[in-house]
Amino acid sequence: MLSWLLRSLPRFPLGRTWRPLNFSNPNFGRISANQIVEEETLPDYIASRYYPTRIGEIIMDRYQVIGKLGYGTTSTVWLARDMNCRSYVTLKIFIKAASMGQQLHNELKMYQRLDRASKRPGRPAIRSLRDSFHIDGPEGNHQCLVHPPLFESVWEFLHRNPIQRLPKHLDIKANNIMFELADDSVFIKSEDDELQNPSPRKELDVRAIYLSRELEILPGKIDAPVLCDFGSATLGSIEHSEDVQPDIYRAPEIWNIFEGGSLFTGHDPEFKAYRSRAHLAEMINLLGPPPPSLLARGKQTHRFFSDTGEFREATLLQNMTPLDQRETTLEGEDKESFLRMMRRKLQWEPEKRSSAQELAEDEWICRQID
Repeated sequence: MLSWLLRSLPRFPLGRTWRPLNFSNPNFGRISANQIVEEETLPDYIASRYYPTRIGEIIMDRYQVIGKLGYGTTSTVWLARDMNCRSYVTLKIFIKAASMGQQLHNELKMYQRLDRASKRPGRPAIRSLRDSFHIDGPEGNHQCLVHPPLFESVWEFLHRNPIQRLPKHLDIKANNIMFELADDSVFIKSEDDELQNPSPRKELDVRAIYLSRELEILPGKIDAPVLCDFGSATLGSIEHSEDVQPDIYRAPEIWNIFEGGSLFTGHDPEFKAYRSRAHLAEMINLLGPPPPSLLARGKQTHRFFSDTGEFREATLLQNMTPLDQRETTLEGEDKESFLRMMRRKLQWEPEKRSSAQELAEDEWICRQID
């Protein structure tokens, strides 16, 4: 315990690099080869697409892997030591490049574009890219992005909380995607944990599947939120005809993070899946019919509305719980103030929705800060 506390004191490069650590402790949990874990549970998992990362491995003669932070359909994410700069980083190692297509190129280009905006006031709220390179795997090369390490996503943070929503008085500066940390103590603690109690793993012929290690919350260490993961980001200056966000988060959805659930699901009882018509029906149930001025601007209005503005799928319209009944955690004036703010956002017409600046100055937001 004392060792990681001492090492959590501020460090400054002294002109020498860190020495590699020895992660050869054999006392780790062994997972049966028949048990499906981590990325193996993904529907389209193909082992050969993933780089066979090993804890303790040194990549590019610089980055030593400490532990696994997570996984997804296109990458695994690892905590590592940058031995040259004497700091901690996150390595996002993608599946082999041949399987990624244009998405990988898009994410790298987006980070490079964001780095050119380093003087913008909001730049500190965007995750930065420290390095990028390719590494050779058994069946192809893999792109690796190097980022400053972050704590965890809001989604993961919510699920640590028993009620699975953000507490109203949570001590954070804002809420978005992932949280920064005030110092390296959380990563130092994770490093020491890996040395003393190695991550359970499934050993296979040419690879090991490690269990992700959850970073431990240390009091007072959670800092500001940071936007990250720009693989699907698009430039606002370019017109796009395809969807650029998950279906249920289309505007004006703004409910999910605070309330722990979505206002709209878009679940169509006939097709047993998301359909735009079901989403529109839910919005009409809650907000009332869209104004004629908005329908007149829509390129696909005729698909869902008649010439007189009637919704074509009337059978989907049904009674829906009013907005004030869907909020269940607040009371009195606090609740009324919160709902007034929500209604400033829940507007059919984009120009009638309050701007980010206006919402930042909303009485309910200001009251939480005070």
